[in-house]
Amino acid sequence: MQRRSNQMARSGLPGARHLLCALTLLAFAVSGCRSDRSGVGVTALVGGTVVDVVSGRLVPNAVVLIRDGNIVSVGSSVELPVPNGAVTVDLAGRWIVPGFIDAHAHLQPWGLDASLRSGVTAVRDLHDGLALADTLRARVQQGPAPRLFLAGAMVDAPPTTYPDALPLADPDSADVVVDRLAATGVQWVKGYTHLTPTLLQALVAAARNDRLPVAMHLGLTNAVEAAMLGVSSIEHLSGIPEAADDSLTLRAAHVRGFFAGWTAFEFAWATMPPAALGGIARDLAATGVILVPTLGLHETFSRLDDSTVYRSPDLALVPDSARVNWNVAGMIRRAGWEAEDFRRFRDARVVQNAFVRTFVAAGGRVATGTDASNQLLVPGAGVHLEMELLVEAGLTPLEALRAATLHGAMLLRADHLGRIRPGAAADLVVLGGNPLTEIRNTRLIVRVMSRGEWVK
Repeated sequence: MQRRSNQMARSGLPGARHLLCALTLLAFAVSGCRSDRSGVGVTALVGGTVVDVVSGRLVPNAVVLIRDGNIVSVGSSVELPVPNGAVTVDLAGRWIVPGFIDAHAHLQPWGLDASLRSGVTAVRDLHDGLALADTLRARVQQGPAPRLFLAGAMVDAPPTTYPDALPLADPDSADVVVDRLAATGVQWVKGYTHLTPTLLQALVAAARNDRLPVAMHLGLTNAVEAAMLGVSSIEHLSGIPEAADDSLTLRAAHVRGFFAGWTAFEFAWATMPPAALGGIARDLAATGVILVPTLGLHETFSRLDDSTVYRSPDLALVPDSARVNWNVAGMIRRAGWEAEDFRRFRDARVVQNAFVRTFVAAGGRVATGTDASNQLLVPGAGVHLEMELLVEAGLTPLEALRAATLHGAMLLRADHLGRIRPGAAADLVVLGGNPLTEIRNTRLIVRVMSRGEWVK
């Protein structure tokens, strides 16, 4: 109705403007506003420029009408009147974008506030253990916090990499494992590196029975196999070198342990033949699987020998207790990484960027994920870093912004998130600069709205 009304107003037909006003006020009356058609209970954001992440269009001098935590109407001030009695917020000279989405995190309770302050209004948490998942849910009930989409505990084949993972020893046990997760109220299933194709196939089938999507950090199954088996997302670009490698080297490394597998996986990127890289990118794009590349993780771990990493301004958001628990030096010792390893990790970054660029050019979708709160990876701020690295990889600012909004919402199967339109949740970020001309402007956060309420 809104688009048709806009066309009438632009046409210059007599009475079109009056009819538009009547239709707008009628929409409020139908949606539960007072019978006198006032704007009581309505918040009107006026004067700002709305960024339509779907079309890439800017709507200058916009009006966004919000009621009961949802967007009621969006349009130019020339076409959309502000109803009498509405609370008006002047955002002239600002840009309005959907709330950002972190599609891969492992949050501690302190990370909820850090995420919101950075404009992240929704988080997919892909393993903190079942007990901490309950703690995060309770914290959300106590006050402003991002919307949470939880996996609870990851599923891995024994011996599991993490002690709080759920073991899946054989395909016949998949229903029991997934039912246990579903009973806790999770929205996702997260699979881990030791799952073979046979086990993953059983896990996906069991999850489908409970209507739960599956995210995978791959190791013993390659990315193309996983996508064909029906996983919804592939994390960290895992399984991609494995899809190009015909030897048993990578498999043996994953069997030896996490750090052995991760190191071999990173090394393998630099030796991937360009033709194989392009073929895998196109094959994955054709399946519709969404990649959550977590480029910030790859970039940070490739520079652990660079002192500037430890002085990032983003780390100011991290409490001292979390920094101590990270024990980065201890992680480096456990992994056995030395200066030459970091150099090879940096070589891999060039190829990873090329792969992401090729995947998107082939029609593939990526979503931003931070892997926070793991070592040196900061909740909230990491989403901005991810967008910046996506642009460095060759995506446009609009494509990077879509990864943090529209595509994240698609991955979450939450069409009320990730865009600014009537009926969408009023999860919004107000910026001091245009993100389509400079992606770093997403860090110029003026205000944050979650569920229709200002939280910053």
